[in-house]
This record gives sequence, structure tokens and C-alpha cells, in this order.
Amino acid sequence: MSSAQTSISEQVAAAASAARGRLNEHTLKTVHWHFSDETGSPFWLEKKRELNFDPLSDVKSFDDLKKFPLFEDEWLRGGPVDRWVPKGHAGKPVYVFETGGTTGIPKSRMVIEDHWKDYELFSETLPDEHFPRGANWLMLGPSGPRRLRLAVEHLAQHRDGMCFCIDLDPRWVVKLIKKGWMEHLEEYKKHCIDQAVTVLTAGHNIQCMFATPKLLESLGDALEDRGTSLQEVGIKGIFSGGTEFTPQWTRFCVEELLGGPVEEGGVFMTPTYGNTLMGLACSKPITAADEYKISYYAPQPRAVTEVVEFEDYNQVVGYGQTGRVKLYTLTDEFFVPGFMERDEGEREAPFDTYPWDGVSGVRPFHEIASGTTVGVY
Repeated sequence: MSSAQTSISEQVAAAASAARGRLNEHTLKTVHWHFSDETGSPFWLEKKRELNFDPLSDVKSFDDLKKFPLFEDEWLRGGPVDRWVPKGHAGKPVYVFETGGTTGIPKSRMVIEDHWKDYELFSETLPDEHFPRGANWLMLGPSGPRRLRLAVEHLAQHRDGMCFCIDLDPRWVVKLIKKGWMEHLEEYKKHCIDQAVTVLTAGHNIQCMFATPKLLESLGDALEDRGTSLQEVGIKGIFSGGTEFTPQWTRFCVEELLGGPVEEGGVFMTPTYGNTLMGLACSKPITAADEYKISYYAPQPRAVTEVVEFEDYNQVVGYGQTGRVKLYTLTDEFFVPGFMERDEGEREAPFDTYPWDGVSGVRPFHEIASGTTVGVY
């Protein structure tokens, strides 16, 4: 047993065991929903015929999801997208959210209310002191057919505020990078930041915001050029996300952009890790004492992340060990029994707030990192 494992207290171990029990129960319920003729989606009901086991009788726990083949990217490219809509949700309004799209057909995911539920759960983790109820929000991130834009807007409304958004097309950003048009890229980034500055200085009582790390840094610089700062325009709470969110960047952001730790600068920042498939993983509180280490914990039981061996995606690595991130999505709208993310990181132990495994040091998976265009993220 590793030192990380032995450091888990009896109280956390008991909470982790209880959480595992809830996950097993939730897995069973989710699988029965998606593979029952009355409630399942056309995609999974068709896929069931190809399996060498019966999900309705052979899945008895979360670990049994390893019986499924890995979820493939290509299943989400092209339509008809309504093959993913469970019969149990027939007739309800459906959103379509897209990811990527920089090469070929983008991946599409249908959503009914998952993006609302995910961000309502996330809302419970935000301290009201720094994300005041009734305050308005700025969404400084991708717009268009992306879940994030509507999810942040719902988060603002859920917290009794309104959301101000900018126009940002990340696909155009990626094209500019691939063409080497860096002057155009800088102008487009400036265009996005100008929109944000205009909104922030227009008297809208915006105290909270989402921003990607790169855009947050550019916004801080733009405000400084105008003789002001994030604090002075009224920002109290920021949540951000993306693989650019490193301990080094966090240290720079806290010390240079935010005027020091929240006790000194007055601006609270929380990193998140998420995507269209998973929802939103929250971070363990980051501190200078812990060298700004960032550890993410998925919103179990609705989503689960594992850190698995590079040579065997069904084998979880030891605590503190490095592996690839494997994602499971378990909601009544969408079922993903194991998807290999384009990220790697280190496995983190449960703790009192999130009594299940987490992942730290998230970065592009080393085998594909050189071919990944990060863009605004």
C-alpha cells in the first residue's frame, strides 16, 4: 500500500466506501434506463445486439462497466443526433452541443437538462462571499454551439443574476494558428477582450465571471493598460478551466493579476476541468502552501474519472502515479461507459469534501500532445 493510501483517514475511507456504494447503485439504475426497450436510446438499444453480454443482467456494479468496449469519438460525429435521445425523454426539448470541429465533422451531443443540473451542482461549491447571489456574470469564453456558453448563463440565472456574453469562435482561432497568421490571431484576441472591457466598464454590476486562462491574462493586461484592474471594475469571483490552468500559471495569476491571495487581493479564483461529455469537475482548494497544486474531482455519481495505465486502460494506477484520464458519464440523458480523454495526469486520493479519486497535473496526453492545437484554451 502506498503512503498516499495509508494517509487516508478512517473517516474519509468510510465516506469513500459509502460513495462507492452510491456509485454502484447509480450505475445499475443508469444502465437499466439506457438498455431497457421502454426508456433506452436507439443508439444503445442497437449497440446492445453487438455486445457479448447482457447489460440488464450482467452489470451489477460500476466495475462491470469495463465489460463495455471503449466509447469511440466517431460515434458522435454525424447524425442523426436524435438516435442518442432516450425514449424515456421523448417529446422534451433537446439541445445540440458541439465540440472541436477543427478537422472534419464536429462531435455532437444531445442534452436536455444535464447542463443545468451540472452547473447547479457546481453552484453549491461556490462561496457566496466571492460569488454574490444576485450579481451579474461575464462569460469570457467560446460562444456558438458550445455547452459552456449556455451553462454559464444558467449558472448566473440560478444564482439570481444575468449573464453578459461575448462573441468568440474558437474554430477561427485554431485556423489562424494553423495558418501561422499570428498578427490576425492577436487582433482577434484583442477584439474579444475589447468586448469584455466594454461590458465590464458599462455599469452592469458584474461581479463574477468565467474566463479561459489565456483570455483572463489578456483581460488583466488590457485593464491595466487602461489604468484599472479586475478588482477595481468590481470582479470578486472567477472560475476558469482548461489544460492551460497549471500551477505556474495559477501562481502568476494570483500574484500578478489578482493582487495576491484572496485575503489580500479580494478576488477568489477556482479552477475547473470539464467538457461536453462530463460536465464539470471541481478543484480541491489551491494554496501557495501546496505550491498551487490543482486536483480535480468529478461530480460523482453523474460522472467519474479514473487515471489508468497507458498500456491497460482497464487498470487504475496507484495514488500519485501517472496515467491517462478515463471518463464515464452516467446520467439518464447520456451514457458513456469509458471514454479515453486526450489528457493525462496523476491519481489523487479521496478527501473529506470529495470522498473519491481525483486527478491532478492535467495536461495533454503525451502521445498526441504535439498534434494538439490549444487555441484560446
